[in-house]
Amino acid sequence: MAETSRNSRYFNTPVFAVAPMVDWTDRHYRFFARRLSQHALLYTEMIVADAILRGDRDKLLGYDVSEHPLALQLGGNDPRKMAEAARIAEEFGYDEINMNVGCPSDRVQSGTFGACLMQEPGVVAECVAAMKAAVKIPVTVKCRIGVDEQDPEVALRDLVSRVADAGTDAVWVHARKAWLQGLSPKENRDIPPLDYALVHRLKVENPNLFIGLNGGLQTLSQSLEEMKGLDGVMLGRAAYHDSAMLTAVDGFFPHPLTGAAISDHDGVDFSERGHRLDLSFWAEIRDVMADYASRHIANGGRLAHVTRHMVGLFQGWPGARRYRQILSSDATRQGAGPEVIHAAFDAVFEAAAAKQAAE
Repeated sequence: MAETSRNSRYFNTPVFAVAPMVDWTDRHYRFFARRLSQHALLYTEMIVADAILRGDRDKLLGYDVSEHPLALQLGGNDPRKMAEAARIAEEFGYDEINMNVGCPSDRVQSGTFGACLMQEPGVVAECVAAMKAAVKIPVTVKCRIGVDEQDPEVALRDLVSRVADAGTDAVWVHARKAWLQGLSPKENRDIPPLDYALVHRLKVENPNLFIGLNGGLQTLSQSLEEMKGLDGVMLGRAAYHDSAMLTAVDGFFPHPLTGAAISDHDGVDFSERGHRLDLSFWAEIRDVMADYASRHIANGGRLAHVTRHMVGLFQGWPGARRYRQILSSDATRQGAGPEVIHAAFDAVFEAAAAKQAAE
């Protein structure tokens, strides 16, 4: 495992985080992800400050206590509203407040927050300062290296300098410029190119500030390599679509809050993709998720609310296709219950047993 240290203003490092993703990192996904890793720092979907101030707070901010360590990502540009929303989130027990300065979607732009705030570093700093004054938990920023025609060498340094002066506890940098016009958010995932070197230079220039890397990271091994010299890595779609990679995280990263490292990965077999292989572990995951789904259904929810986050679990495994078919079709049927989860996992277990018997 990488050497553990304590950033005086943030968590135990290095940190592995799963990025905030709208429509994906909801409470059902986070409950599932926490079963796979105890040490990954989980983020909510972005929640707009106005929604927290005016809406159903229990629905917006509620979570299962097992989801800790858990950060709330806030969207907004009004220091007073951001501070009040942060205060409310702290009362709900969140471990961190993160300000969204990276999302390029039209919906976010229409509210004048997200990536477009790269053009308003003073506003971002004012929001950070207001939130820091309102809460005791860490306040952080997730940003791009720039937007549109900005020079990232100038724009990123300007933003980081200002938010550091305002007291931010960490900066997570998505190492790709955001294009607010001319590219869709999907296209912007690949264009323009990533600039990890700039993030590394930023860390050299700010040795006492937590700098974490986000953007384009696909595997745990790549993340460990690119993280050298930095304080953490944040994966988004790769960790979501190949969620079994989370089972290897705890062997390389400490718990962000306690600093605890585990040793029970010694002697545990992992695949080349970083997936834990022992079927007894996966049987426990199956049972816990089936029980969780039962409770959700009993409270008026649908099975698919839970299982849609589990479809990518067994990439590369025998029986994975059948597993995906069961969760994609059977889980959406009227009256579907936790037996669907058992059937999907059993398809993998049976295929794995057949492969082992044939070897």
